[in-house]
Amino acid sequence: MTVLAPSRLEILVEEPSAEAALADLLPKIVPGFEYEVVSFHGKENLLRRLPIRLGDYARYWAMTGLRVVILLDRDDDDCVELKARIVEMAAAAGLPAHATLVRIVIEELEAWFLGDVPALHAAYPRVPASLGGQAKFRDPESVPGGAWEGLEHLLRKHGYHAKGLAKVRAARDIAPHMDVENNRSASFQAFRDGLRRLVKEGN
Repeated sequence: MTVLAPSRLEILVEEPSAEAALADLLPKIVPGFEYEVVSFHGKENLLRRLPIRLGDYARYWAMTGLRVVILLDRDDDDCVELKARIVEMAAAAGLPAHATLVRIVIEELEAWFLGDVPALHAAYPRVPASLGGQAKFRDPESVPGGAWEGLEHLLRKHGYHAKGLAKVRAARDIAPHMDVENNRSASFQAFRDGLRRLVKEGN
């Protein structure tokens, strides 16, 4: 079987806000790569449909240069068990490890935004540029109460998203300003570095 070098990415995400963020982030992380982001409108929906989807990819990934990325929030799951479950699905479908990437956002996508305070400040200027020095926000993946709630409280406190966090709008506001080389979120760093390794495989 002829295996083509990586040429296209298909990224499966659980919600439209991740799709919106990746529209700005992917060209910065892997410039020049063709990609498609597919949102499944819910984690359980994605997991339920994933085995069939992966089986479809297994039939043509080698001939097309396709690489598959699955990106999920940890939420209340054990991230090691969740990742292992998806890796097993991919293997059972016939997708080799070098053609797939599974990444778990710890704990939610909003941690990526909190990991880039300059981007937050650029999108929402009343958010203090010194935010990263505050104990509560020093580690974006350990914000008391959760990243989603922490970002919502922060933005409402400074006069934004008064009716509650509009996740897609926030993603579209913040992601264009993000510096992919300097994000304090460890899960963002793991996603960025894993994605770069994935597209280099076979080149």
